[in-house]
Amino acid sequence: MTAARRRLRRTTDRYQWEKDRALLPEDERRRAGAAERDTGLPREELEFSTEFGSAPAGAELARRFGVPEGTRMLRRTYRTRARGENAPLSLVISWLVYDMAAANPALLTPENEPWPGGTPHQLSTIGIEIDRVVDEVTVRLPLPEEARTLDVPGGVPVLVLRKTSIDTAGRVVEIAECVLPGDRAEIVSTTRLQPWPKRDR
Repeated sequence: MTAARRRLRRTTDRYQWEKDRALLPEDERRRAGAAERDTGLPREELEFSTEFGSAPAGAELARRFGVPEGTRMLRRTYRTRARGENAPLSLVISWLVYDMAAANPALLTPENEPWPGGTPHQLSTIGIEIDRVVDEVTVRLPLPEEARTLDVPGGVPVLVLRKTSIDTAGRVVEIAECVLPGDRAEIVSTTRLQPWPKRDR
């Protein structure tokens, strides 16, 4: 096992950062993405691996999306590793409704990844604006395959972050599950509070 590993620091203000970047020209979006922001590494020091497939929605996924069970879903699997390291920084599975994504055929192929501007920009190409993101974080011991892939030492838990993206019409448009090694990842949550109305003194 490598003595020192690149740490990943995922902050909730990344979502506004990603949404803002979706409006930028492509050359600006290509300069850096969420992986670079989370790791502090430039793109040339990161290696990306992506697999796409489709599957019918099971009962739980269908319930979360608010679609009939059996609805065809686009399943995207992402692995990002720091160059020279043997284990990815995280394991990510993202789900989209297949027919929704198919409105732009470019969204159906892994050859277009990493997509400049990430999922917010991808969704913008089919007329979808993300309104809010709900993160649910749990901690558990890794499954055997997760422990092998992430090279997690025995007894070290993983952080499991389930991200639900909801559009301005109130629809769930993406669900992603991110599995992070507990010994080299942190999740930072920032809640911005609205100011009190000004009062006469």
